[in-house]
Amino acid sequence: MTTYSPALHQFTPAGSDLVFNRVGYGAMQLAGPHVWGPPKDRAAAVAVLREAIELGVNHIDTSDFYGPHITNQIIREALHPYRDGLTIVTKIGFVRGADQSWLPAASPQQLRDAVHDNLRNLGLDVLDVVNLRAPGLEGPDGSSIAESLATLVQLQQEGLVRHIGVSNVDAGQVAEAQRITPIVCVQNHYNLAHRADDALIDALAAQGIAYVPFFPLGGFSPLQSDTLSQVAASARATTMQVALAWLLQRAANMLVIPGTSSVAHLRENVDAGALTLDATALAALNAM
Repeated sequence: MTTYSPALHQFTPAGSDLVFNRVGYGAMQLAGPHVWGPPKDRAAAVAVLREAIELGVNHIDTSDFYGPHITNQIIREALHPYRDGLTIVTKIGFVRGADQSWLPAASPQQLRDAVHDNLRNLGLDVLDVVNLRAPGLEGPDGSSIAESLATLVQLQQEGLVRHIGVSNVDAGQVAEAQRITPIVCVQNHYNLAHRADDALIDALAAQGIAYVPFFPLGGFSPLQSDTLSQVAASARATTMQVALAWLLQRAANMLVIPGTSSVAHLRENVDAGALTLDATALAALNAM
């Protein structure tokens, strides 16, 4: 593989002026263990963010409940004032308990507070994209998100939010959201080993809506497979690079946001965009 520029492969959601380089960066790992508290090495976290921008990343995924607050504060320290063309996507709908738990927080006031927390900690006057993170700790629970989304639309009308997305949702919740407001992206759990959203990805691609898989490399339990290892060896790449390349070839509306607290791993993740898997490799991976 050669050094890769994310700007070589881009996606613009239908009806928007957003231009996403398809290899982005997820900021969750910039916080401390269990996404709680400050990182062990704050200077290293700042260095990762700055290197991401230098490598051509123009899409950073974050949330003010990472830390909480820590991740957004590090992003501001590292990158503010932000470069033109950088899109920061954040999530609202949960908060962290004092015991490090993840708690739904979707009342109108909680959502409003979350938007203002993100604005303050990122140092912004308006948020580029806000994903409403629907309830359900083990995946989408199918509950109505209409009331919460109505609050987010109101915040958009007030000029605090430019574009709206949804996260941790099923197809029915996506359809419900679209009856209320245009959606530019869906962020759900998806990777080589977790493919429940195959039909949804194809439907969103047909509509020009971005699909952003979280845990693209397996999350807290990294992907492991003999097949994955064999394809990686043949491609002279790492297993994680192959997993990312598979996602990028899965659909043109796929945006990947692998996270890392290491500059070396960041470079490997970005370079995965240069890897093209042949038909034999894709067939083997698809059969996993």
